[in-house]
Amino acid sequence: MQFLFMDFELSERLAKGGFDFGSYQGCRVLLKNNAHYPWFVIVPEVGENVEELTDLSVDQYDSVMNLVHSLSVFIKENFNLKKVNLGCVGIVVKQLHLHVVGRHEGDPAWPGVVWGSSEKSAYSELEVEGIKSKFVANVLMGLFGEITSTSNQ
Repeated sequence: MQFLFMDFELSERLAKGGFDFGSYQGCRVLLKNNAHYPWFVIVPEVGENVEELTDLSVDQYDSVMNLVHSLSVFIKENFNLKKVNLGCVGIVVKQLHLHVVGRHEGDPAWPGVVWGSSEKSAYSELEVEGIKSKFVANVLMGLFGEITSTSNQ
């Protein structure tokens, strides 16, 4: 299901924090630039008045949750992790977005939350290309079949 709104504009703060993997089924998918964690951000492409998951229609909500599920499975399988955290806080950035983060005991933020950790490690360009390639092959092809990407990356 596509639910792109004409007034959708990705928050500058979200855009600056990582790599844009494109737009899929009405959601922008970002990879945070912190190699300590496989940390993705899903941003439903809706109007700025939609700040909470409960503001979405049932169909929109289902579409977002299907992507969250597929992305969580991808993180567990491709990064060999057993724990995936899901967060939808919206305090600092009001734009509706969900954090989907792979975790393991001993990661720099364990057992706390990743956004409270000052530990950062940037991905190399090659690492990002590899993750995106696996993401497209495993998540998008399996979830949606046909892919419509708005990203040139």
